[in-house]
Amino acid sequence: MRYILLFSVFFLFLSCKNKKTNKNKVNENLKAKFEKKEKVKDVVKKTKREFPKLNDKNAMYFFQEYNKQHKENKVQITTDFGTIDILLFNETLYHRSNFIFLTKQKYFNGTQFYRVIDNFIAQGGNSDDRKTARKRAEIGKYLLPTDTKRGFKHDRGVISMPSGEIDNPHKLASPFEFFIVTQKGGAHFLDGDYTVFGKVIKGMDVVDKIAGVETDDGDWPDKNIYIRNVEIID
Repeated sequence: MRYILLFSVFFLFLSCKNKKTNKNKVNENLKAKFEKKEKVKDVVKKTKREFPKLNDKNAMYFFQEYNKQHKENKVQITTDFGTIDILLFNETLYHRSNFIFLTKQKYFNGTQFYRVIDNFIAQGGNSDDRKTARKRAEIGKYLLPTDTKRGFKHDRGVISMPSGEIDNPHKLASPFEFFIVTQKGGAHFLDGDYTVFGKVIKGMDVVDKIAGVETDDGDWPDKNIYIRNVEIID
């Protein structure tokens, strides 16, 4: 009788222990599911875009709307050679808005003046590293139409936008890049093909230094010239 009682108590103990173990497992599973759900929420929050990914179909509408809230028209470019202040023309709405947008997205930071020709141009906004390619992929792939009938010429000191590196008979502008004319007397043979959308108001001596460095056969500076920062100024 005593043995039967002992076995009964033992099995009761095991039963209680199993129930407790199973309850703990259920609680752990629920906790794991909750934590996984919270992680997913965090990922969604982190990857939620503030702006749409741009393409040729939505870019023009986007910049038209962006222009209504973002009226800034002065930027400062900090380079390895010093700073360059740029006034962006309100008349070239899409190109000004595009440059302001990219500045606020910090796209230009870490890019380079990658093509320079003494007494002609200093061209920037690109790089040979993967970080720049990732930035472009994140923002989107699009081109801007030329806007050449605003009365602006390729005088010395203006900032203009080169055409995209694709089959592009209409010379649509590559939105991520720009060039500054350094040629004395201007480079007016470019008029009508490329959009002038601003001008240097301070730091032209810095641009001249950049354009005058030694380069390889492809006009790429022998020593990389980085754009360290581009920011809005008053």
